[in-house]
Amino acid sequence: MKKFLEQVKKNRTLIIIIALVIVLILIVMLYNGAEKSSSVSSVGEKTQTEIKLQSILSSIEGVGESNVMITEGSEGIEGVVIVCRGADSIMTRNDILNAVSTALNIDKNIIAIYAMN
Repeated sequence: MKKFLEQVKKNRTLIIIIALVIVLILIVMLYNGAEKSSSVSSVGEKTQTEIKLQSILSSIEGVGESNVMITEGSEGIEGVVIVCRGADSIMTRNDILNAVSTALNIDKNIIAIYAMN
């Protein structure tokens, strides 16, 4: 036991460094886990962005009831799906496309718009 205590005293700095590295690794793991869980919403749960986008769409002439889904990944928004009344009109569909692209600052090619039954 005496030898063990002597070894601990000799390697005190090394033990402190190892402990700090372990704590740092745990902090990074916890931070990454919290970040991932906050960016993914469960099915049926609307994000603030989706709610705001639905509000914007409802104020566009020709757009009625709408449903919005935004898919996000590590790089940001990966796609937007919009299903709404009035999307059967090419003019309304174009207005929706321009509004969503501008509001979310995304390319138009990742936006899909469908007419609601």
